[in-house]
Amino acid sequence: MSAFKQKNFTSEVGNTYVFQHPGVRMVSKINDSSKNKYGVVMEERLSEEILKHVIVQPKMKIDDFGDYQEYQETINAAYAFISGVDQDDNQQAGDKYDQQTGSGAES
Repeated sequence: MSAFKQKNFTSEVGNTYVFQHPGVRMVSKINDSSKNKYGVVMEERLSEEILKHVIVQPKMKIDDFGDYQEYQETINAAYAFISGVDQDDNQQAGDKYDQQTGSGAES
């Protein structure tokens, strides 16, 4: 698996993580296994899969995070990495989690 792309990620509080892309098939499996019977993504399931297959250093579980903001930031960044929407490359200013560009209508 070392042939897959890796990325170093540093959270806002300064913790460093290493993400490793698990391959397209595994990304599909992560997406499938993270949904309930109605097709709704379940946050806990998705996070467990990301922690198991994408965040390779340090190996962590959900309960290892000290606060929800750090947990959410790290999981979101890892998911953006494996889905090809790398937030660091797409955001220049403003809320880094807001991917919307606006409606184009002036107020």
